[in-house]
Order: sequence, then C-alpha cells, then structure tokens
Amino acid sequence: MVNSLSSGLRRVVVLGTGGTIAGRAASGGDNIGYTAGQVGVADLLGGVDAPDGVALEAEQVAQLDSKDMGFDVWLQLAQRCAFWLSEADVAGVVITHGTDTIEETAYFLQAVLAPGKPVVLACAMRPASSLSPDGPQNVRDAIAVAATPGAQGVTVVCAGTVHGSLDVQKVHPYRPDAFSSGDAGPIGYVEEGAVRLLRDWPRLPVSAASKIPATKAGAATHWPRVEIVTSHAGATGAIVDLLLQERAAGVAEPIRGLVLAATGNGTVHHALEAAALRAQDAGVAVLRATRCASGRILPRADDRLRDAGALTPVKARIALMLELLEATAA
Repeated sequence: MVNSLSSGLRRVVVLGTGGTIAGRAASGGDNIGYTAGQVGVADLLGGVDAPDGVALEAEQVAQLDSKDMGFDVWLQLAQRCAFWLSEADVAGVVITHGTDTIEETAYFLQAVLAPGKPVVLACAMRPASSLSPDGPQNVRDAIAVAATPGAQGVTVVCAGTVHGSLDVQKVHPYRPDAFSSGDAGPIGYVEEGAVRLLRDWPRLPVSAASKIPATKAGAATHWPRVEIVTSHAGATGAIVDLLLQERAAGVAEPIRGLVLAATGNGTVHHALEAAALRAQDAGVAVLRATRCASGRILPRADDRLRDAGALTPVKARIALMLELLEATAA
C-alpha cells in the first residue's frame, strides 16, 4: 500500500461488490451467458492507470450478482465508505457494482451518507471475459470522477456519462449505454480523463429521505419491511389484503410500508387504491411513486395517499424504509 501522506499522493479507494463488470463467460463472444462476480476487484484494476497524483487502493466488500443485493451488503458498503471518506488523504471512493440494482445502491448511499466527498459507482454491461469489455473504461472514468477536485455525493458512471444518484435509472437490458437521468439530465461527462460538469453534484433534499448516519443504520437488526405493488389495468387489492392478513396473523416480519408503482401522475386503480387505504388505516405507511421514466408526481389537494415526488418506485421504497427506521429509532 502506498504511504500517500508521506508521498503527497491522494488515494482513491475502489470497493468491489461483483456484478457483470467482474463476470466471466465460457467464450469471449458471449455477452449474456456469463456468471457475475468472478473477478476480484484487485484484478479489475490490473490494467487501470491512476491519474497523476493519485494512488489506487482496492478492497473486496462482496462478490455477487447485483440482482441479489441486500441490506447486509448495503450496510457494509456504507460503513466502508464512511471509514475511507474520513481518511484525510482519500479523495473519493469508487464502487464496482452490477447494473441491475446499482440505482438502488446509489440512492441508499446518498441517503445514509450524504457524502461531502465523491462516491462513484462503476459498472459494465459486458463481462470481463468479453472480446470488447466496457468495464475497464468505466472504471477509469469513475476513478477520474472520484479524483476530481470539488466532486461530492454519490454518482453512477457508465459509457462516459456521470449520472446523479437521485435521477439515474437503468433503461435498457443489454446495450453498453444502458442508463438515463430522465428529464433532469446527467451530471456531466468524462472526456479523456477530465470531467465536464453540466450541473451540480447530487444533494439529497431534506424531504426526500431520512439522513441516517451509516453507524446508526448499522445498528439496526430488523429493517422495516416495505413492499412494492404495481397499479395496472385490471389491478386488484388482493396482494395488499394478503399482506394485511400476514400482519394480522403476527408473522415475524410484518409489512410496515407499501409503495404503489402508480400510473401517470400518481393515479392508482380504484380496487388497489381501496386496499391501500385499508392498509393505511391499519397503520401501514403508504407512498405512491410514478411508473413513468421521467417527470414527477404533482400533488393534488384531495390526495389521500402521499406521493414520492420524482422518486422511482424502487427509490421510494428505500426512502420509506429509512423513514420508518428513523421513526423506530427515535
């Protein structure tokens, strides 16, 4: 490990969690039949040159397919990020991550850390074994962002684009440029190792989610159970009613929150809405989030169910989970 304090170098710490970026397939021409999380983060950095004045340090936090991401790994990441960001010579942290849940991890880390230094999630749509892997360039770009003076907050870097944690969504199942920031637009672009900033670095509005420090979140033994139910043509309230029956039966982890993936401007099928109101009356916290890829819910005076504004359903779930966790700890 480089003694960066004595050498005058700044460190960028790269935390590995697996994903496609660390995946391998039987042949270089197979970009979908791979196994995620096969290559260690230190090996991923093998061909990556650090920017001038920067030393790289690698740490393996997890090794999994990001479809299987869970609270335990989120907490480990939050705690390791908090540790490294507190080091005076650390400029920022990069996290190698699978694309399937990267937007959720990014939002969670922004919510619990609200970091004054950059935390940059890097990913890939092609495995490390591909004839033309996109991971190495994405990692290089992420390191460039993490080393940029004045950078802060949690971002996702893919295909040369810097997306903010509050806005980023995966919008394509296989192309290398698989992410969008909706109508908010990207934070900026990485061009030959330099960041061209288009708008401010991410900051989480106070009303969007609870800012629970990572150390406090780490003390939680039972995360509030929050489920997502989608409103659609012909929807019913059957799933919600089953969840309420579980709650009444005293299951070990009863539902405490419900996110409705709503149509349009937060509209919900009348049968599902009736069930959601029953849940709310029973003490379940209910939040509506739009299914639309862009825009936000504009509230109306007669709304009986809260809305999540511009948050997607998966991010609204995290916001509600943290809200409930904070209420329990208060």
